[in-house]
Amino acid sequence: MKVLVTGAAGFIGYHVARRLSESRRCDVIGIDSLNDYYPVALKRARLEQLAATEKFRFVQLDFADLEKLKGLWAQVRPDYVVHLGAQANVRYSVQNPAAYVQSNLVGFFSCVASKA
Repeated sequence: MKVLVTGAAGFIGYHVARRLSESRRCDVIGIDSLNDYYPVALKRARLEQLAATEKFRFVQLDFADLEKLKGLWAQVRPDYVVHLGAQANVRYSVQNPAAYVQSNLVGFFSCVASKA
């Protein structure tokens, strides 16, 4: 079974991707834009740990980019999607609402529309 996990370098996405890949029942494809809102070094450290499991593969991708997501979808053909990617921190949304619209709304739409 193939599972696509968005936000795989984030706190929750990392733990979900790890548990799924360690179960050895799933091939996990993790995507993340690796934006610099939180330290990228922390995200890369999480991805290094995930790379140690043979059932995990990482693709750096912004899921709001519909065409790139469609291309990945066509290549991977996941059975399930665990959509955990989003722009973090609610306070930041007041200062930069466009970042939230792009990631959380456009990105969610792209995840749904990519399999069409």
